[in-house]
Amino acid sequence: MKARTWIIWATIVLLTVLPLWLVSAPPVEPGVEAPSVFGGADERAQQAIGSIAPDYKPWFSPVIEPASGEIASLLFALQAALGAGVIGFWLGMSVTRERARRAAAQNQPPAAQPQDRRAD
Repeated sequence: MKARTWIIWATIVLLTVLPLWLVSAPPVEPGVEAPSVFGGADERAQQAIGSIAPDYKPWFSPVIEPASGEIASLLFALQAALGAGVIGFWLGMSVTRERARRAAAQNQPPAAQPQDRRAD
């Protein structure tokens, strides 16, 4: 492999491992559930609503409640991967369609116009 490829892979590994290594876990108090290291915005919003309006009752409940935070993270990651796949497929199809259109335009004589077959 080229040196540039090694540098790119080293950068990817560092960007993946370094944040996980630098994040310190919050202290755990005895008898209390361990706080989440990577808590999301939903959890913070629930805490803020609970402190602003303690009598607030949620008006919606989830259809399927994930068994744990890890399962919720897995579902979120699957959703993100599926969305990235759809976007990648669309982008690939668009690029391929444009390349095919350009190749067809180069192979076609300049005086020839595409025929309108709707009248047939």
